[in-house]
Amino acid sequence: MEQHGSGQELTQAEVASWTAGWDEIQERLGPRFARSEQRQRVRHYVDGLLSPVERKNGWQLAEHAGEARPYGMQRLLAGAKGDADAVRDELRAYVLEHLGDPRAVLVIDETGFVKQGTKSVGVKRQYSGTAGRIGNCQIGVLLTYAAPEGHVLIDRELSLPREWADDAERRQEAGVPEAVTFATKPELARRMLERAIAAGVPAASRDGRQHLRGRPTAARLARTAGAPLCPGGQA
Repeated sequence: MEQHGSGQELTQAEVASWTAGWDEIQERLGPRFARSEQRQRVRHYVDGLLSPVERKNGWQLAEHAGEARPYGMQRLLAGAKGDADAVRDELRAYVLEHLGDPRAVLVIDETGFVKQGTKSVGVKRQYSGTAGRIGNCQIGVLLTYAAPEGHVLIDRELSLPREWADDAERRQEAGVPEAVTFATKPELARRMLERAIAAGVPAASRDGRQHLRGRPTAARLARTAGAPLCPGGQA
């Protein structure tokens, strides 16, 4: 069995180990969702995201899961009782069990999610590095764990523009919690660094990417959050 495009042979044992690992993750995440139907659909949903399905919308993901209509997937995303932050913490713990290394680096970066409409939380016309232009999109600030054995996303914050934060009607319609207020991207980055430090994430330094240019650098954010820096790190 050959991995497409890589020329590397995959064995049945390797595929079996991937399946077992995915089963383990599902078992760990399951308690974070209230109903067994939701837990099963979460698996189908993530399977779809990892699949070659070209468009990852409700219809396509539902069809990939063998469902005739998208309503179940839509309910999962819009109304399922689950704890997204608890899922984040569980995944971070899983990553550290397998990749945790004091030589690792915490990397802060942003990415754009191109959108067509105006209803997605935080969407507006703004610059997206992903698209390389100004367009209708959401912006997420991400924290990834770059270790010798792999590079994995461990935290995220969605940037909520001020015009969204100050629009009570729009917030209510989109379901934005009252506790979520406007914050700059460096502020969102600092929150994630503080969470990682509080969780005891082993890392040698913190590295800030494009969205911190002209603003507080990753080094300053790391110092104010109580994080160590690599020798030679500059503020």
